[in-house]
Amino acid sequence: MKNLSRRTAVRGATIGTATLTAAALLLTACGAAPGSDPSASGSGSAQSNPNYTGCIVSDRGGFDDQSFNQSSYEGMKKAETDLGIKVKQAESKAQADFVPNLNQMMQANCNLTVTVGFLLSEATKSTAEKNKEAHFAIIDDNQIKLPNVKPIIYNTAQAAFLAGYAAAGSSKTGKVGTFGGIKIPTVTIFMDGFYDGVQYFNKQKGKNVQVLGWNKSSQQGAFANTFDIIQEGTKNAQNLINEGADVVMPVAGPLGTGAGDAVLASNKNGKDVKLIWVDSDGYLTAPKYKSIILTSVVKKMKEAVEEVVKADLDGKFDATPYVGTLENQGVDIAPFHDLESTVPADVKSELDQVKKDIISGTIKVESAASPK
Repeated sequence: MKNLSRRTAVRGATIGTATLTAAALLLTACGAAPGSDPSASGSGSAQSNPNYTGCIVSDRGGFDDQSFNQSSYEGMKKAETDLGIKVKQAESKAQADFVPNLNQMMQANCNLTVTVGFLLSEATKSTAEKNKEAHFAIIDDNQIKLPNVKPIIYNTAQAAFLAGYAAAGSSKTGKVGTFGGIKIPTVTIFMDGFYDGVQYFNKQKGKNVQVLGWNKSSQQGAFANTFDIIQEGTKNAQNLINEGADVVMPVAGPLGTGAGDAVLASNKNGKDVKLIWVDSDGYLTAPKYKSIILTSVVKKMKEAVEEVVKADLDGKFDATPYVGTLENQGVDIAPFHDLESTVPADVKSELDQVKKDIISGTIKVESAASPK
């Protein structure tokens, strides 16, 4: 291909000049999570790699979704600051934008292109097959088996299990709820973990907290069937609240804001409902809702994106999937922040032990959507 010699020359030049810390070595499924070492997020003195271009393509949620697209984009922008690379981005408004946006990145001679989300799998694969000398990383998808595509995936069921336990322990009505955007594995994995966390709480405490909106056994539940129409998030959350849920976890990208609006409105009308955010720490990324956010199920995508760029600059790129887990700190739940006092002390101490037991394997957290 025409751009082969140029990309090869760029890689050769950047390999010799990048000064990376040990934390920036190759991401692997068994290694430390990106960013788990403080040195991995930049030493404070920017490097200069102006011949290297890092690129990122969003899914339909856009880079301001206060969720996984935004976190991934922030990781690329941090690489721009820390490593002195050039950055190009393409924001998708519809699925029809995926291939044109990826083609645009290829025309820009991108060294590494990050695609954000399961929905970009087919477009990423076809583009990678046509541009074998270019490197790609795709977040939340492990279907592509190509030497130039690195999956960045997360066992979010583990962290969602903790969130389910916390939700059950904080509920006053004995009902908690969840709903998804679209029924895809990267959504249902959260719902499975949340469901199991509630069931574990019930078993340990002799309680009967109900999960509305999802049944793990039947894999049936409430879905908005969109990641785009915010009002569907409001409607689905309101349905759960009307059924008695006083903790709601939307797994729906930007629709989380619609769910947050439903919770705020309900609380103004005398209810006491809490929200669980997903992907990022919603207390920080969606401050409008911080007064109602109990916790968040966090995937450390910002750190992962920067570390993949660092590894590529160092000539260490490979297609081995990175799998974020509780053990390597790639997933976790966020602090309770302003709602710390609403979580019973025994539940907080038990969560610490539950986390240790998941890491040790004493507690098995399983989902049909878990990384294999």
